[in-house]
Amino acid sequence: MTTTSLGALTTSRIAYGCMTLGGLDRPAAQAAVDAALDGGVTLFDHADIYSGGRSEQLFGEILAGRPGLRDRVVLQTKCGIRFADPGSGPGQAPVPKRYDLSYAHIVASVEGSLRRLGTDHVEVLLLHRPDPLMEPAEVARAFDDLAASGKVGAFGVSNFSVAQLDRLAAAVGRPLVTNQIQLSLGHIAPVEAGVEVSTARSVPGADDLLDGCAGRGARVQAWAPTAGGAFSRGDVAPEHADVAEAVRAVADDLGATPLQVVLAFVLRLPHGVQPVFGSTNAGRIAEACAAPEVVLPREAWYRLYEAARGRRVP
Repeated sequence: MTTTSLGALTTSRIAYGCMTLGGLDRPAAQAAVDAALDGGVTLFDHADIYSGGRSEQLFGEILAGRPGLRDRVVLQTKCGIRFADPGSGPGQAPVPKRYDLSYAHIVASVEGSLRRLGTDHVEVLLLHRPDPLMEPAEVARAFDDLAASGKVGAFGVSNFSVAQLDRLAAAVGRPLVTNQIQLSLGHIAPVEAGVEVSTARSVPGADDLLDGCAGRGARVQAWAPTAGGAFSRGDVAPEHADVAEAVRAVADDLGATPLQVVLAFVLRLPHGVQPVFGSTNAGRIAEACAAPEVVLPREAWYRLYEAARGRRVP
């Protein structure tokens, strides 16, 4: 596995997403984590809400059973999403699903993650979603206290626009090392935004995510980088057939697997995108870990891109 940088950290080129670990029993979760470790993964991506905290808890149990493993991995977790609450009694109004980037919630979420993971610190903390009620100064105070206590080493965001990233960075006064966004052959909006800049098809909301983050030193991480296997599994839905056909053709040309080609499409971008891959199948994890070895020629990348956009480039 090749490596990349995340702020001052050196991590594996591909991160392992632990969202679905919480749906497994302990042996199956252990097997998935082992497959990722065997493939050279060092960065494991969590969030406090994944399976209601069970994903972090299972991973913490795995760490506890493997002396020395904690020193070999980089832990990244996220906070800021709160689920709906139907209310606890008669006459009490239900509480809506919401985002919460208040000082109290950020600090409490980190404490909960550390407890479940069985560690005294995480290397990276991300704000999971933009909160329309976010007070940057309050977030800055939370970051300062978490850094000073040694509970968090570095900070980043997820699903933020560049404008939101800039607003927060100006307040916190420290580097934001990553912005984790949706990016895949099934979600090419961030790429399209850089191609359709001066056309009627310009992409609202995607702004300059790739170039904007790269220019600010924030590593772009891609969540759902395989689009849920839509183009790389055997049972392809009719609406995905054209893209899947292009993926298979490129895979045959390069002697790679469709899964590796789908990941290679993201890896080929010069912005150094770090895919966060989250299968629990050991074979697919091993495939994914070999994806950085697959280098798409320019013509192959554009073949996939045109198939994904459903028309030629302008």
